[in-house]
Amino acid sequence: MRPVRVLLVDDQPLLLSGFALILSTEEDIEVVGQVTDGRQAIEGVRQHRPDVVLMDVQMPVLDGIEATRVVVAESDARVVILTTFDRDDYLFDALRAGASGFLLKNADTEDLLDAIRAVAGGHALLAPEVTRRVISRMTGRVDADGGPRLTEPAVTPGPPQATEALTQLTDRERDVLVRLARGLSNAEIAADLWVSEATVKTHVSNVLAKLGVRDRVQAVIVAFEAGLARPGA
Repeated sequence: MRPVRVLLVDDQPLLLSGFALILSTEEDIEVVGQVTDGRQAIEGVRQHRPDVVLMDVQMPVLDGIEATRVVVAESDARVVILTTFDRDDYLFDALRAGASGFLLKNADTEDLLDAIRAVAGGHALLAPEVTRRVISRMTGRVDADGGPRLTEPAVTPGPPQATEALTQLTDRERDVLVRLARGLSNAEIAADLWVSEATVKTHVSNVLAKLGVRDRVQAVIVAFEAGLARPGA
């Protein structure tokens, strides 16, 4: 099998060279390019056709959000947002633009490698350290100090198009989507619903197709926007 082709996008040269050095030691990963802004990222995707793009958010010329939107629209490349999170207030716009997940810039080497392989394999990625904050900020449930507040009884229903998409799901598919929004893996969903993991995979595929989304992250966004899931559930 050919290696996973990766394009690195960051305006900090030291980070670029560090990521490239780490990835160059892996036989199943190939760095096909290193660029420093969103405009170059778009051109790099067109030229190199990577499988995965590690995309910074705050960059000159064109930021990572707009670059992600173009990359997702024009190619099959999957985008992982690289973030310090506390500084990236528009992370959710990047996810809605089609990013397959995000990773903290201070993540361990193994986490970085696992993320690239997982996203290249069609999975979505949410860094566990910030998953609760992602959910909280998306649904507007934050305390005065900016931290997550996970005790709210409900979430305000989201936009009509999200709610309408959910009506296409069967009861069991809705059950699966709710558990996806809670961060459960396929194996955990299977155990919770007393079905096989293969059955769960089928349900997940059906959910993604009916909602018209690329991966699990986008499905979770729909679930929260439509009020099907809520923090602390």
